[in-house]
Amino acid sequence: MRTLSKLVFAVSMALWLLPTPAAFAAENLDSVLRKLDASAARFKSTSADFQFDSVQTDPIEDREVQKGTIYFERTGTSFQMAAHIQTINGKPTPKVYTYSKGAFRLWEGGNLNKVTTFAKASKFESYMMLGFGASGKAMAEKWNITYVGPETLDGVKTEKLELVAKDPEVRRNLPKVTVWMDTDRAISLKQVFDEGPGQYRVSVYFNIKVNEQLPGDAFTFKTDSQTQYISR
Repeated sequence: MRTLSKLVFAVSMALWLLPTPAAFAAENLDSVLRKLDASAARFKSTSADFQFDSVQTDPIEDREVQKGTIYFERTGTSFQMAAHIQTINGKPTPKVYTYSKGAFRLWEGGNLNKVTTFAKASKFESYMMLGFGASGKAMAEKWNITYVGPETLDGVKTEKLELVAKDPEVRRNLPKVTVWMDTDRAISLKQVFDEGPGQYRVSVYFNIKVNEQLPGDAFTFKTDSQTQYISR
């Protein structure tokens, strides 16, 4: 009986000393962020095809699907991004979003033929490069991060993370972001943006190329003498 009591006590102590699920999650998160730090140091550029699904479930169900090509480039502390939209809901719709030197621009072609510049966009730079070249340290500075676990997407092992912005202004418009990170390349294969009650956006990236030369017009768009310029 005494031997059995000792055995039960030993097993109980062993179980008590085991790391908790929270401890495992913290250890895994730390490992993920350290891998991102190492991969981000090697990151120079990315190009990828994308599909952005913007979904509204309330008050009226609606869905908008944008397809195109996106580019990211980082040189030292300089970062720029461009999303060339080719179609919206299957219809050709020429639009280009660019971010460079602290300014965010939207070019709309066709009959609109206008460029809108949002000059005070630099504070959102870290959110625009989310999942593309951002180090683990940079992500942890801007987000409260929860490690969800590993998941394989299109044959690629990813780490699923849930992010809540530390900036209250960002959090009001974007309560939560879920990303599937390829830590070997410091890129994200999928992102889900919770945009508040009844709204969310799913971003999926494919045909991804890392650290290859980008097209010369990746961060530009065509304008002419009739182009209208607007600043906000």
